[in-house]
Amino acid sequence: MEDRIFSSRMKVDFNEEIRGLSVHLLRFFLSPKPYKLESNRIYEVTMAEEVEGVQVLVDALVEQGVEYMFGIVGIPVVEVAVVAQQAGIKYVGMRNEQAACYAAQAIGYLTGRPGVCLVVSGPGLLNVIGGLANAQINCWPLLVIGGSSDVDQEGMGAFQECPQVESCRLYCKYTARPPTIASIPYHVAKAVKCTTYGRPGAAYLDFPGNILSGKVDNSLVQYSPKCPPPPIMLSCPEAVKEAVDLLSKAKRPLVIIGKGAAYGRAEEQVNAFIEKTGFPFLPTPMGKGVVPDDHSQCVAAARSKALLEADVILLLGARLNWILHFGRPPRYAPDVKFIHVDICAEEFHNSVNESVTLLGDIKAVTKQLVSAVPGCLIQKKSPWWKNLSEKSKANKQINDEMAKDMGEPLNYYAVLDTVNTLIPKDAIIVSEGANTMDIGRTMLLNKLPRHRLDAGTFGTMGVGLGFAIAAALWTRDYAPGKKVICVEGDSAFGFSGMEMETIYRYNLPIVVIIVNNNGIYGGLDDETFSDIREGMDNTIATPPTSLLPCVHYERIVTAFDDVGYFCKKIEDLTASCVQALSNKDRPAVINVMINPMAQRKAQDFDWLTRSKL
Repeated sequence: MEDRIFSSRMKVDFNEEIRGLSVHLLRFFLSPKPYKLESNRIYEVTMAEEVEGVQVLVDALVEQGVEYMFGIVGIPVVEVAVVAQQAGIKYVGMRNEQAACYAAQAIGYLTGRPGVCLVVSGPGLLNVIGGLANAQINCWPLLVIGGSSDVDQEGMGAFQECPQVESCRLYCKYTARPPTIASIPYHVAKAVKCTTYGRPGAAYLDFPGNILSGKVDNSLVQYSPKCPPPPIMLSCPEAVKEAVDLLSKAKRPLVIIGKGAAYGRAEEQVNAFIEKTGFPFLPTPMGKGVVPDDHSQCVAAARSKALLEADVILLLGARLNWILHFGRPPRYAPDVKFIHVDICAEEFHNSVNESVTLLGDIKAVTKQLVSAVPGCLIQKKSPWWKNLSEKSKANKQINDEMAKDMGEPLNYYAVLDTVNTLIPKDAIIVSEGANTMDIGRTMLLNKLPRHRLDAGTFGTMGVGLGFAIAAALWTRDYAPGKKVICVEGDSAFGFSGMEMETIYRYNLPIVVIIVNNNGIYGGLDDETFSDIREGMDNTIATPPTSLLPCVHYERIVTAFDDVGYFCKKIEDLTASCVQALSNKDRPAVINVMINPMAQRKAQDFDWLTRSKL
């Protein structure tokens, strides 16, 4: 048959023919598939293949190197988890969205690439807001993927309809709802880039059900190549020289090592700087292990004195926030000078005006400093070192005396000292709780970087088991045989205790040690608890900080055909730890009862030290 285009012998809709021809021309130029021309018409050799949105999403995640996904499935994201597993992404189903979010961000911290948290619409998404905020403030890479109601039902009261993108925007570096299936790879790539470039943080991508279940011509989907690691940025040489000049003149120098140095994999450079200069150093909680806690130049035992009397302080990946008391008096000398190394310029001069700022990658800038310093800048015989050593010795003696007090009921120091003695020196320690975590920072030593995970900058409780699950997966895949020890207060354990089922379901050999004082900060013993409530309304008589005394949290494992450990004596704790650690293939829960009134040793300052404006 003669071609019908432009034919005057056939009654056709001219505009329709032109429109059809335009579509074929567009496909001809954009599609990699073979086409041929016949009688002035363009014919496709093969029929175009269609691909579902869920497959495009998973393929984009695989392209970006996503290895782990944590979440709770439901409408409309069930297929995302199934397809992700088929594509080789390791999916861990959790019991609570917050815990899933904590696990995803912890794996991001440990690997340097964002973990994915997969959640359903409405309440499921809102349950991860706390986790998003924690990742953003902790500066850990995280990508949350949320399902949402179909676009064509918006405003009509759709199932679990919620302004999800807007809800997450406050707590993310990047939020988006890909408008089409074909645009999904672009937004996935951009989200991954935003979570890792500059200061790491969180991103959220929203996927309506009709986008996930919809289909598109595969030829229209263009996948972005894997986002490369962040570019390495050096600091200005003049600023480095200025910093070294200031450090060389310091009489009482101090280095503070933050978790930014741990995340930046700068341990080799930081160790070289500490060794070359002879400077004393303090680690922040998750900066522990960048230089081993038992290093001779670690003055953590004299923390208050070191902060108060230092005249020049070098901040390596640490921020002058509440953890470091804002860099202000009374915790610091009024005339102290700060040298600040950070990847984010906006962090400089945030609390106090700093003398020198070094903008750049922590590993690269520390290497610059190592090259620039002439050698040892302070001798161990100096008055500064003598004062710090004396204070460290005195404080260690107090801790040792409390650790030796093994009478019943037990105290924190005796329990944590025993745990520190028994666990492997290369174990990853996860810790949360009030006194359990604070005292644990002193008593539980780290020799390696990224081997301590705790409440962090946001001070978030409930992170423990999620963090431990992530750590156990990381050790399984990257450091087989390494132990994960999760040390929690009884209150902290209660936030996510049902994640023990997750731990048993995936057979993760995590040793959970619950330091049980019957309450928040402190509780009551069984007799006092009963006496004060006798004959009264329990909601009036029960102190807000009290939990039910002597709860057998270890019995939760009986639901999984296992036996937990209940301890009141150091001998019981020692035997339980030895047995739990010897079992390489199963989790364990050890519940240690301590004195409900047990506290940390007296502090020179308020724990927070209110800001003095």
